[in-house]
Amino acid sequence: MSFVFFDRKLSLLLRLFLVTLLAMTSRVHAEAINLYAAASLTDVLTELSDAYQKQHLDFAIKKSFAGSSTLAKQIENGAPADIFISADKDWADYVQKRGLLNDQTRKKLLTNELVLIAPSDSKVRISLDPAFNLSTSFDGRLCTGDPASVPVGKYAKQALTHYNWWAKIETRIVGTEDVRTALAFVERGECSLGIVYKTDAQLSKKVKVVATFPATSHTPIEYPGALTKNAGAESKAFWAFLQSDEANAVFVRYGFSPLH
Repeated sequence: MSFVFFDRKLSLLLRLFLVTLLAMTSRVHAEAINLYAAASLTDVLTELSDAYQKQHLDFAIKKSFAGSSTLAKQIENGAPADIFISADKDWADYVQKRGLLNDQTRKKLLTNELVLIAPSDSKVRISLDPAFNLSTSFDGRLCTGDPASVPVGKYAKQALTHYNWWAKIETRIVGTEDVRTALAFVERGECSLGIVYKTDAQLSKKVKVVATFPATSHTPIEYPGALTKNAGAESKAFWAFLQSDEANAVFVRYGFSPLH
């Protein structure tokens, strides 16, 4: 009889353990923060998310990094985003105009710079002067984000147009899905030049910056962000953390300039 009682007790304890485990799993799932952010923010937001989670162990931060255009379309189609950070104003506006953002939480979070890069062993020399002939200064192709949709590509087209280079170089442009893909093409030597953000270029030892476009050559590179309409209290707290002095110090270390 004692063995039967022991088995019943063990079975009851096992059931209680499974119920508790299920409840904890459900709680973590319910309190997960879904962060959707531009690809250029991958490294800095991964570090900040990891640091924040070490102090808040009762929920997870699920990160999705891609081109701002891709993320905006995903959110429009029902992706469960709680925070959206775009690499330009246009795609933040796109999501906001569809009534998917909490307008009052929208902030201009960061700025960045636009640079022209080449493989680290390249001998190319560039002069930022409309009289300089960019098209004859190098062989091969120039990689950047898709100028029709990806923010870095849109900034790149503006800068190239500013120097009267776009018309001569347009057919040699390789438009990628996000800035990190453009960076990878230059790293592998598949593109002789690339236009990316300063923060991406400084993360790689396989490329070098051959020119930095002045701010006057393109619209301001700003990263607006906001909570979505479905974001909960945990997401609100994390969004506030990303605007804190502690987070700003990390952003600066990665080469960004906080805007608040």
